[in-house]
Amino acid sequence: MDKLGVLVSEQKKQQFLNRLQSELAKRGIIDVLRNGIKVYPVDLIMFYLTPTENNAKAREMFEKNIFSVTRQLRYSADAGKLALDMCIFINGLPVITFELKNQLTKQNVDDAVKQYKDDRDLREKLFSFKCCMVHFAVDDARIKFCTKLSGKDSWFLPFNKGYNDGAGNPPNPDGLMTDYLWKDILTKAKLARIIENYAQVIETTDPETKKKSVKQIFPRYHQLDVVETLLADVKANGIGKRYLIQHSAGSGKSNSIAWLAHQLIGLEKDGHPMFDSVIVVTDRRILDKQIRNTIKQFMQVASTVVWAEHSGDLRKSITDGKRIIVTTIEKFPYVVPEIGAEHKENRFAIIIDEAHSGQSGRNSAQMNLALSGLASDDEMDNEDKINAMMEGRKLLPNASYFAFTATPKNKTLETFGVEYQDGDDVKHRPFHVYTMKQAIQEGFILDVLQHYTTIDSFYKLMKTVEDDPMFDKKRAQKKLRSFVENSEFTINKKATMIVEHFHEQVIAKRKIDGQARAMVRPTAFKTHFTK
Repeated sequence: MDKLGVLVSEQKKQQFLNRLQSELAKRGIIDVLRNGIKVYPVDLIMFYLTPTENNAKAREMFEKNIFSVTRQLRYSADAGKLALDMCIFINGLPVITFELKNQLTKQNVDDAVKQYKDDRDLREKLFSFKCCMVHFAVDDARIKFCTKLSGKDSWFLPFNKGYNDGAGNPPNPDGLMTDYLWKDILTKAKLARIIENYAQVIETTDPETKKKSVKQIFPRYHQLDVVETLLADVKANGIGKRYLIQHSAGSGKSNSIAWLAHQLIGLEKDGHPMFDSVIVVTDRRILDKQIRNTIKQFMQVASTVVWAEHSGDLRKSITDGKRIIVTTIEKFPYVVPEIGAEHKENRFAIIIDEAHSGQSGRNSAQMNLALSGLASDDEMDNEDKINAMMEGRKLLPNASYFAFTATPKNKTLETFGVEYQDGDDVKHRPFHVYTMKQAIQEGFILDVLQHYTTIDSFYKLMKTVEDDPMFDKKRAQKKLRSFVENSEFTINKKATMIVEHFHEQVIAKRKIDGQARAMVRPTAFKTHFTK
């Protein structure tokens, strides 16, 4: 600051502040804190990062960071009386804003959200995109957050622990239901880790329109909790355990996997990295690409991420010591023998996104071939095949397994779950859970059981040769059912019934709402629906 002349010249001070403001607008608060800013002739460190275990100098510098809180922050130069309930600063830079409500005064978190949407002017620097990391709406029972204020279009997500497998927060005998926000999340150490490892500005491109969009990412509570809990357990118990993470659709699993992968790489014990490589295994080609890109965007050094499309690539990536390797589920059978025999001195983390039963015939055939008789049943899905692989090979002492699934089967629970005693029985449960019920109540997925139509199917299989030894009734019925349910006639019939039911429901609702707009004809809608 002495070199820049900021402390002695008002003009130099204004030049510096203008430079800082332009960097915040262009790169965002997260990048400015992580990487500092260049102001000729100096490079300015804006935030000292979390120190490694045995780095006393880095710890000393980290303690110099100034975490501060301002209540009733007057954020507008034009209207001096406009104030925000609370704002957190790090080294003088705004990081998180808060609107606080108390249900005793007949206001709740939704009123705080409304205040952000209606009363906060986006032209104010504090509320402009990327200037702050996140905006929190908080009451004594619930929390919501938003990373990009857009007036009425602002999208606030829940930041709650969940209660009784659903939304909300559990009762707290020691205080407010939401006190975990300041007692845990907003501690200096946790907030620093969020800035360094979770919060991110990413750029995405629409594959159809090629239009680019920028969004700021902040973890939901269960995402932050699962990664932090897994890292703590690995550090405490070492390598060689299996973990089952039961996270429903709508949980943001791609981001959770990406955050876990890049932090496992950075995990250290006694000054040494705990893992040499992290292998991410997925069965969905689209998601495979999605996870690759997500991990690359979250990594500070994108070159540490490689994609092993073929088994040869996988072998080479492991041999070359690549830090994060993303591959498809067909390569998984090659992973275990590779790391068990040739690389037994190395330590691996294997993250499996495996519980998805739908897959193409080509994938199924390749998997069956690869498993070499370990799993040859046509009816087995990917989850069964992973379990068969794990059963057929001994658990490797130099690898930890992290299996993400939405609805685990009993076998998956036995293979990856945590053992516990229930009376005389030994049972298994997931290591971490974000339930479908919570995802539905928080609005991330729809409850498909709320409105459904049951359809009975009748068919008869005729055996033409009574003593035909090739006839397997159970298997034949499965194949017949598959044939019938997937025929174009059946699909069209079901689509017609569903569309007509939908059409009736909409007409009934519009009559109630007093709307008289013309409806699209069911036949036209059915054509689109069937496609």
